[in-house]
Amino acid sequence: MPLIRIDILQGRTDAEIDSLLDATHRAVVKAFEVPQTDRYQVLTEHKPRRLIAEDTGLGIVRTDKLTLVSVTTRSRSDESKRKFYSELTAELEANCGVGANDVIVSITSNSDSDWSFGNGVAQYLSGEL
Repeated sequence: MPLIRIDILQGRTDAEIDSLLDATHRAVVKAFEVPQTDRYQVLTEHKPRRLIAEDTGLGIVRTDKLTLVSVTTRSRSDESKRKFYSELTAELEANCGVGANDVIVSITSNSDSDWSFGNGVAQYLSGEL
């Protein structure tokens, strides 16, 4: 936890996808201070014209490296969210050639009772986590 969902346009190689997933995980570990083994990621590729992200009037130019990152997580401070945005864009720029202009992030918070990591148990509530 957190659960990371990434949406991209088709066309990246397996190596590029691996690099993107690894870079995203490093940002999660740094910003949210979760254990290295706390990794839950889903990546979905979309055909062109099936993923649209305009600039909301901000003048942001998008490319075919558009990367939408949706994070579902327990409550995080504004400071840790800002750190995540910064760490993520730095990691993606340095390791994947994805510019900050192509990274959109949405964070959704939930509570301890909203998570089960298996075995039909809410581990945050049971005390296992």
